[in-house]
Amino acid sequence: MKVLVAVKRVVDFNVRVRVKSDGSGVDIDNVKMSMNPFDESAIEEALRMREAGIASEVIAVSIGGTKSQETLRTALAMGADRAIHLESTDPVEPLGVAKLLTKIVEQESPEVVILGKQAIDDDSNQTGQMLAALLDWPQGSFASKAVFDGNNLSLTRETDSGLETLSITLPAVITTDLRLNEPRYPKLPDIMKARKKPIDTHDAASMGVDIAPRLTVLNVTEPPAREPGIKVANAAELIDKLKNETGVI
Repeated sequence: MKVLVAVKRVVDFNVRVRVKSDGSGVDIDNVKMSMNPFDESAIEEALRMREAGIASEVIAVSIGGTKSQETLRTALAMGADRAIHLESTDPVEPLGVAKLLTKIVEQESPEVVILGKQAIDDDSNQTGQMLAALLDWPQGSFASKAVFDGNNLSLTRETDSGLETLSITLPAVITTDLRLNEPRYPKLPDIMKARKKPIDTHDAASMGVDIAPRLTVLNVTEPPAREPGIKVANAAELIDKLKNETGVI
């Protein structure tokens, strides 16, 4: 079977994000960028499926500007067979991403689509669910374990009340939690080879779907500085402050 994996270029999780001086957005000039960590788990799971003989081909796809190809080359270095880039100079919201991925699914006919459950830049956690709805496919979100048996998938996911196990029939959409696996590090020879591999590039606007933004950003501000804590002498003083100063109790 074919496995399609969506990956996104985001600000590296180790970078402290700063807001632009005019409040129009996040400053990403000269900031280290990398693959979304949840998408790394998605790529890793697809590669393990291929190594286990479940999948025959792993295809990575990314939507964004020209530099998104760097993220795709990381996926190729990890072991993806092919890469598809849908180029867009403007940010694409989750619904637009889901629509574009639907077109790629129609062209490539994968049996499984794997995405990170969310991207760490916007934390929307929407694309996988929207894609499953557009395709009318079963979905398994927040996967922490996946076991394939022919055309059936047993998927364990974490919920507020504990672990939940789902039985899903393929084709299906899966969104991954970080607990699903430990992504591999690309080896230097694979990184060098990935630089020479071709990337199938298309203009996102030419895919025939409406990806116009539905949201308008009015202003972006940093969260307020956290107030310093205080020490109390005893439990009675703590209860007094919780009652009279914070209103917690």
